[in-house]
Amino acid sequence: MKGERYKVKRHSSPFTFHLVPYTFHPEIIMKTNINKQPPMNPRIGLASDHAGYELKEHIRKFLENKNVPYIDYGTCSAESANYAVYGHRLAKAIEEKEVGKGIAVCGSGIGISMTLNKHKGIRSAVCWNEEIARLARTHNDANVLALPARFISHDLAENIIDIFFDTAFEGGRHQIRIDAIDKL
Repeated sequence: MKGERYKVKRHSSPFTFHLVPYTFHPEIIMKTNINKQPPMNPRIGLASDHAGYELKEHIRKFLENKNVPYIDYGTCSAESANYAVYGHRLAKAIEEKEVGKGIAVCGSGIGISMTLNKHKGIRSAVCWNEEIARLARTHNDANVLALPARFISHDLAENIIDIFFDTAFEGGRHQIRIDAIDKL
């Protein structure tokens, strides 16, 4: 059913839950720029280590086919590479406004995401399915999509990318939480 989403309903154990439907109301999504910041750079930054190289190359072609501008910050081969080097490059590019948002890829998505999140203003989210990507944007205003190359297909990665970049941040109560992250 269009507009139907699921939320987690917890049970007695913190590890037991099931999904129950709820209705999504797109009309409550904020359509204004609360902070009156200048428009974001439309270019996307790409970064990966050796485990994410093949998927990153697929993503480059995917973006080219959609005429989406990007900058590739490496790695440039499937030879062993340190995800931290490329994660820091991407984070610095976002901080310096060379690019607006990013896509980072490593084997699990976790290592490169942890590296990115060391930088102020970077909110990297590891997304392995479409709903997580949607929530990363609507609730967390994630500006970097981290993908686990060893666990998702190229087709799923394309779907996740489309959702991540087409979904707006809801703001409101979520903005208060985002502001709290930056206060540390």
